[in-house]
Amino acid sequence: MSLRIALLPGDGIGPEVTEEAVRILKNVADHSGKTISFSTHPIGGTAIDSDGTGLPERTLEACLGADAVLLGAVGNPKFDGRRPQDRPEAAILALRQALGGFANLRPAVCYTALAKRTPFQPERVRGASVLIIRELLGGLYYGEPRGFEASGNTAFNTMIYSRHEVERIALVGFERARERKKKLASIDKANVLETSQLWRAVVNDVAKGYPDVALEHVFVDAAAMRLAISPTSFDVMLCENLFGDILSDQAASIAGSLGLLPSATIGGKIDLYEPVHGSAPDIAGKGIANPIGAIASVAMLLRYSAKMEIEAVEVEHAIEEALASGARTKDIAGPGERVLSTREMGQAVEDALHEVRDRKHSYHAV
Repeated sequence: MSLRIALLPGDGIGPEVTEEAVRILKNVADHSGKTISFSTHPIGGTAIDSDGTGLPERTLEACLGADAVLLGAVGNPKFDGRRPQDRPEAAILALRQALGGFANLRPAVCYTALAKRTPFQPERVRGASVLIIRELLGGLYYGEPRGFEASGNTAFNTMIYSRHEVERIALVGFERARERKKKLASIDKANVLETSQLWRAVVNDVAKGYPDVALEHVFVDAAAMRLAISPTSFDVMLCENLFGDILSDQAASIAGSLGLLPSATIGGKIDLYEPVHGSAPDIAGKGIANPIGAIASVAMLLRYSAKMEIEAVEVEHAIEEALASGARTKDIAGPGERVLSTREMGQAVEDALHEVRDRKHSYHAV
């Protein structure tokens, strides 16, 4: 079996964290005997500089011809002030639309070793594991019409959802909830927005097919408060595009850093994997970015695209064990703790991956 990965390192810290993610993928390939090939292509600000557009046709063709896409990050402040469609971030929206992935899975886990590094009292966050499922191709980000009036003094965006769009993301939410704790919180603003009223009605209809899953509806503002004061009260959160974008960044507080969060975009022609963090231009090139979000995205790639569940779990355990051993990048280091570089953290996870496998082998041998 072989797996073709289109690499889009992108801007800022994207190339640095992607390099460590590829390190882990190569390790998995060497150990499993699976052939994993890589091709690298420009996107975002890098692509604007080289090709005059954030998503060159050659990049898109490579992505559509791959088995999965691994993205680093997109964004460069030198393009600030341009129209939204001319900024590097527009490439991500175009890529998502072209690949067709409508379900964005964003897990946020409190690693035991980092419970004291979060803004929470450890007893409040310990054991928290939230999966935010964000609808990715509808809502304000894609709704038309959008733009500025001729005067430039008024701007407008359109939030629009169809029954089909809500139904297909709800099905993903209920399926994932069924695999976990059988709890689903659907997030909306149905007391104000008609789109949310449709959202709630459709989710209720889909729920009839999942009597084993406990459904609750939560207003988005209340959900934000609960994430802040009782994160363990959530398991799977089903969100429309904008709400999911905001709440998943807030959920980084559960883990202790945005640099720890991965994501998988599924449901289309080709699945897309990327860390939740941005390009972080202020630390780009310094070798201090946290690669765990990118490495955890690799675990999701192994699970959903490669169908290598055992290897996916091994990578996730390796991340946890590297952190338990004291491996820290600057964003998660406490007073007096040794700070690792991006490369050293990648090495720490790879070393832990060997230990995870060796321990499993020893256990089975006994």
